Amino acid sequence: MADILTDPAPEAPDAVPEFPMPRESRCPFDPPPTLKQLQEQGPLTKVRLWDGSEPWLVTRYAEQRALLGDARVSADTDSPGYPTKASPDAGEGKLSFIMMDDPEHARLRRMVTAPFAVKKVEALRPAVQRIVDGLIDDMLAGPSPVDLVDVFALPIPSLVICELLGVPYEEHGFFQEHTRTMVRTTATPEERGRASRDVAGYLAGLVGKRLAEPKDDLLSSIAGRITAGELTHQQATEMALLLLIAGHETTANMIALGTLALFQNPDQLALLRETDDPKFVAGAVEELLRYLHITHLGRRRAVTEDIEIGGQVIKAGEGVIMVNEIGNRDPEVFTDPDRLDLTRDARRHVAFGFGVHQCLGQPLARMELQVVYSTLYKRIPTLKLAAPIEDVRFKTDAFIYGVHALPVSW
Repeated sequence: MADILTDPAPEAPDAVPEFPMPRESRCPFDPPPTLKQLQEQGPLTKVRLWDGSEPWLVTRYAEQRALLGDARVSADTDSPGYPTKASPDAGEGKLSFIMMDDPEHARLRRMVTAPFAVKKVEALRPAVQRIVDGLIDDMLAGPSPVDLVDVFALPIPSLVICELLGVPYEEHGFFQEHTRTMVRTTATPEERGRASRDVAGYLAGLVGKRLAEPKDDLLSSIAGRITAGELTHQQATEMALLLLIAGHETTANMIALGTLALFQNPDQLALLRETDDPKFVAGAVEELLRYLHITHLGRRRAVTEDIEIGGQVIKAGEGVIMVNEIGNRDPEVFTDPDRLDLTRDARRHVAFGFGVHQCLGQPLARMELQVVYSTLYKRIPTLKLAAPIEDVRFKTDAFIYGVHALPVSW
């Protein structure tokens, strides 16, 4: 699996800022102040990574969308100039099709598109509602306070993606523990490599079982592509690994971080708690996706031909990093962008990316969040943070931002 920044960058000999910037902000939901300063100066600036390379950091919304939709911008980690996220010994490699370019990217992506179509996802809504209600029932029947991450935020997407893929939920502890290691920037290369191999080996075994005995699940569909000669066993395993990780890590963090953001904005929480309008809930989800920033270390690409944009020329062989957390705070697109406003139209956000690599699972993530945000605060109207926010540990040590734990009471 692709990794991210692991080693501290050397002291910069000049004015080129290091990336990522320290998160020294008055608000844990806001981008680092340096990102805001760079955005005010212009849409593109050079930054220095751990290895001394200097890709372009893209901080404004229009330029981010333009580059993400440009065929001259490559997601292939083997492309010259790709802004690598880890030292060579960290075992960085492709994570299935999201780190490939068309036509191979499109060929592989099409194999798993159908289960994530909007109509298919909507058919799952009643099942997700039952999962959410059941977990809330368990919370109310148990002690208070509890860790919302452990008892609610993680189980929901984990149960859903396990059911969709055909991975036994009884194994969720195994893959959650290992994927946490895989996305933790403070883990050693050996730890990440071992965790990746363990999960991949487990999934390879499941793919083998589906080859012998297919079932009505996505893993069997992927295994069928091996039989048809369209995938190797390794490719099928990588695809399953991508879906498993993406299917629970991001949504779980969004549930917990979104809840904390609403605690800190009680007027907005009241709007969400008091509404019965599904359209308002859907809009609230879009605003929370805009306001927060789960993938906070940027979408990384390499340019294959010279591109003139934002008053600069990005040359072939140079890297670019699009950080959606600052793109979604562009005042040219979103008025008063640092304010959480559930009444605004935030549908243009780039939380799921843009272009051909836009997140495959976004219909599922949206639906899960809509069910959670429309249910949790009504079922437990007195839900509140059970510790000072200063004591909440944020995931600055992982490429998926969120909180390690969220103590709540009612």
